[in-house]
Amino acid sequence: MTEQQTATPYYLDGHLAPVPDETDAAGLEVVGTLPPELDGRYLRNGPNPLAGQDRGHWFAGHGMIHGVRLRDGRAEWYRNRWVRTRKLAGDPFRREDGTLDLAANPANTHVVQHGEKLLALCETGLPYRLTPELDTLGPDDFGGRLRTGMTAHPKEDPHTGELHFFGYGFLPPYLVHHRLSADGELVESREVRVPGATMMHDFAITEHHVVWLDLPVVFDRTLVGGGMPYRWDEGYGARLGVMPRTGSAEVTWYDIDPCYVFHVGNAHEDTDGNVVVDGVRYAPDVFTAMWSRMGGAVDPAAAAATTGAGHLHRWTLPAGGGPVREERLDDRGVEFPTHDDTRTGRAHRYLWTVSDDSLVKYDLRSGAAREHRLGEPSVPGEAVFVPAAGGRAEDEGWLLSLVSDRAAGPARLLVLDAADLTVQAEVRLPRAVPAGFHGGWFPETGRM
Repeated sequence: MTEQQTATPYYLDGHLAPVPDETDAAGLEVVGTLPPELDGRYLRNGPNPLAGQDRGHWFAGHGMIHGVRLRDGRAEWYRNRWVRTRKLAGDPFRREDGTLDLAANPANTHVVQHGEKLLALCETGLPYRLTPELDTLGPDDFGGRLRTGMTAHPKEDPHTGELHFFGYGFLPPYLVHHRLSADGELVESREVRVPGATMMHDFAITEHHVVWLDLPVVFDRTLVGGGMPYRWDEGYGARLGVMPRTGSAEVTWYDIDPCYVFHVGNAHEDTDGNVVVDGVRYAPDVFTAMWSRMGGAVDPAAAAATTGAGHLHRWTLPAGGGPVREERLDDRGVEFPTHDDTRTGRAHRYLWTVSDDSLVKYDLRSGAAREHRLGEPSVPGEAVFVPAAGGRAEDEGWLLSLVSDRAAGPARLLVLDAADLTVQAEVRLPRAVPAGFHGGWFPETGRM
């Protein structure tokens, strides 16, 4: 395969172009009416290399948090801060004794709250604790008990308050499941046996199980130092695994058609005890072309595939083992599936996703989909669901989406009605914000 290096890598241009500094702005312009119930902070993480720096891949830039404070129908402030990691300081990922420094990671993928801690996450290392004002307090290893990285996609059980997460690495143990108590104590760590080192970005939980994604994007040490050291390996195979949430680390594995999944929407157990998993599935050719583009190179023969995307997909894993039922739920190209977090691991009706210039809502009960198109040059970010106080319907509340501009113009925070996707308000930000990854809504009542 012949690859061409673009003059400016894809991940440093247009709506992905990093910003060169940290800023603060107060009294932001609001178009429309902000729901007065929104009292808190919208925070979103994403890669933002230092000025003049090229990390070799979109996923490798230093973490930067962008935040907007909403209160009493006003947008009080916007600010952005780099996460002050050891990697940002230039520390190597190996110490002088040859051991890995798990704090030397970019902390660039997600920002979550558990208990009293606000954490910036990146699956290649330890989380970094932040203040509500976005200052960095430092890496957190949960009292010395966490000895692996922490996934960027932990799952909090809405009924028990426990946080499930995992660490993966390129040396054994390749995969370890961890469980935090509701008050933030690391109470269990279990090795999960897999054949080798893969890039496992996400996973799922149900009421009684953990669901693993063991897929054919593998670590390749010959690629270390050149961006992201992972590549597609058809020979590795593709499978999903179901494991008890506590105790035994025995996994029931299910072979599936080759694919890659960055993000799970949700999972649950149906009335027959089957495990149902919804996620965004990438076919092998689309993944490999997209991965090449994310690294700054494009194969001309596969240029059309780089604009391809994943599709919303459902896997039904029969209780006790057996053939998997696989279904494509829609032909739209989408990403970043989200749901009402109070239904994590339980049956859910709605998923919200984003497309190139649209937000898409799926009704998984009826099969209907509703789309709100923003049009060029808008690039909507992950739609964060905020439930209305006392709301009864699963979609009663709002969606928050940070919208970037393909021409690197000023960004905006959209607030939409989660039921019908109508825009309620638009907060105009004072600068461009590069498209990034994940974040959340942090209400003042649950302040860190």
